[in-house]
Amino acid sequence: METKKVENVIIIGSGPAGLTAAIYGARANLQPLMIEGYETGGQLMTTTEVENYPGFTHGIQGPELMSVTRAQAERFGTRFVSKDVTKVDFSSRPFKIWVDEDLYQASAVIISTGASAKYLGLPNERRLLGRGVSACATCDGAFFKNQRVAVIGGGDTAMEEANFLTRFASKVYLIHRRDEFRASKIMLDRVRKNAKVEMMVNTQMVDVLGDKGVNAIVLKNTASDATRTLEVEGVFIAIGHKPNTDLFKDKLAMNDVGYLVTQAKNTYTSVPGVFASGDVQDPIYRQAITAAGTGCMAAIDAERWLESQGHH
Repeated sequence: METKKVENVIIIGSGPAGLTAAIYGARANLQPLMIEGYETGGQLMTTTEVENYPGFTHGIQGPELMSVTRAQAERFGTRFVSKDVTKVDFSSRPFKIWVDEDLYQASAVIISTGASAKYLGLPNERRLLGRGVSACATCDGAFFKNQRVAVIGGGDTAMEEANFLTRFASKVYLIHRRDEFRASKIMLDRVRKNAKVEMMVNTQMVDVLGDKGVNAIVLKNTASDATRTLEVEGVFIAIGHKPNTDLFKDKLAMNDVGYLVTQAKNTYTSVPGVFASGDVQDPIYRQAITAAGTGCMAAIDAERWLESQGHH
């Protein structure tokens, strides 16, 4: 199916960034079309309690936060396509976006496809996600006051998470499968000086134990293959994130990891009229509130850009 209609703006992705862009775009009378994907709501859909999003005194469940935000975007006139984008063409205007065989066209595009935390692929890791297993210490660290937690990883992110968690946890085990770390010397030194952190090298987590929540992990020594059980109440996977940008390879400028490059202080990508917001262009903060903030920026940038092109 080829649509003759050219949308004012199409938003790809439906996390906090995309939905905020939809709210602002709809209120600016841009009548946005959001292609939200089969997995709607972004990373917050795998989060249980969200306590640090402003406006919710007693916190809110991640899926509920996304549900009410989507309803807010819909209230102002956002339309939704609940499928995945399969191909894009930004080489000429109007921009072309395919969902399987269906072609959509737009004068402007906002990309908010997010990033996915990398996991180890253990069955119980997924089962206990949000119930003691997390990929974000800043999001979930406060839930582990005076408890024992493990951090899995050997890079700067793992060091940062381990240090941060010592503000709450009684003990932090930093578990790395090798005896050499990718982390920078300064980050490594900080962890080594922290009395609350115990480093366990040549060690691999092979299982997560617990019924309704984590109560232990199974570790394997990579040199001897010997296994042991370590009692912890939380596990933080810190082996990196992958931005969801495969669709845009060779079409938009990215950094060496794959994050979309946006101009300083705005959301413009390397193609005029295409904007990026949220974790797809943010390897640093990765918070719902910062994603929502850049979603607002992208909608305003798109509106002003369309106006500058004589689009009414």
